Amino acid sequence: MSIVRMLAAAAMITALTAGAANAQHFNLNPTYGTVALRTGFEPDPWVGAVQSGGSIDARTINQSCTGFIADAPDARLQYPAGSLPLIISVASNADTTLVVNGPDGSWYCNDDGGNNMNPSLRFEHPASGQYDIWIGTYGNSALQNAQLNISELTSQ
Repeated sequence: MSIVRMLAAAAMITALTAGAANAQHFNLNPTYGTVALRTGFEPDPWVGAVQSGGSIDARTINQSCTGFIADAPDARLQYPAGSLPLIISVASNADTTLVVNGPDGSWYCNDDGGNNMNPSLRFEHPASGQYDIWIGTYGNSALQNAQLNISELTSQ
C-alpha cells in the first residue's frame, strides 16, 4: 500500500472516530443542573425549563438519534430506581428530540413519542444511577424554549 493511501486511510479513520466521539461529553457539567430524585418523588412530574438545541448532529451518537444537541448534557438525573417506571419527556412548541445516556452507558433516543409530537422515553424497569439528558431541535442555529419533565406516572 502506498504512503498516500495509508495517509488517506488514517485520515478517514480519524475523521470517523472524531465525529462519533463529538457528542459524547456526558462528563461535562450539565447546562441546566443536576436533579436527584427518589422513587415516589413529589411533585410528579418534576419540571425544568431549558433551551433545546445545539450544533452537534445527534446521529453521531447513534443513527436512531435525530436533531441537533449541545456538547454538554442539558440536565443530569441521579435516580435510585424503585418499582415504578421512569419517564423522561419534553414539552415545547418547537419540534424537539430527546437523547439520554443511561446508567448502563447505552444511548436512548426519541422523536415524537410523547404528547403533541413531543419526545418521550419510558424506562419500564429503570436502572439506578446517572441519566444524562440532551434536548435537541431540527436546526443547528436557533435554541428553542422547552420544558423537561421527569415522571413515574405520565408523559407530558
